Amino acid sequence: MTPLNENEMLLLCGKEGTLGIVKAGEKQFFLETEKEEIILALSPDDLLVASGFGTDKTIINGLKCVLYMIREVGSPFIVLPKKHPASKRLKIVVSAGDRTRISCSIIPGTHPEQDILCGSSEFDGIEISGVKGGVEFKNLKGRKIERIPFRI
Repeated sequence: MTPLNENEMLLLCGKEGTLGIVKAGEKQFFLETEKEEIILALSPDDLLVASGFGTDKTIINGLKCVLYMIREVGSPFIVLPKKHPASKRLKIVVSAGDRTRISCSIIPGTHPEQDILCGSSEFDGIEISGVKGGVEFKNLKGRKIERIPFRI
C-alpha cells in the first residue's frame, strides 16, 4: 500500500503520459452524459484518477487543476458521445471510484463507466484501488510514484 491523505496527490510519470491520483473525500459528484445525469456518491477512501497525455510541467499542473476543479469546486464529469471530435483533443481525462483500470485501447472521454480510464500505452493494465489511508496498485511494474502537495 502507498499512503495517501486528502492533502496529497500521487504522480506516476512515464515517457508519454502522467497519472495523477487524489482521495475523493466524502462527496457527491455528477457525471453528465448525452442522455442523463448520474450521481456518484463516493466514500472518503475512493479515488479521483486523472490521466494526462504528456509529461511536462503544463500537464502536471493541468492534472492538479482538473482534480481540484472536480473535488473542490464541484465541476461535473463530462462524457462525450463515442464519435465526438473533441475526444481527439483531450489532454486530460478523469475517473472516480474505488478502482480504476488504465487502458490504451479506449477513446478518451467517452466512457461513462468509472472503473476504466484511457491512458498512454506504458500504463496499460495498471489497476489503482483506493484503500483506507492510501492506494494499492496492481501491474505497476516498478514505476516511480511521486507525492506532491494537493493545493493550488
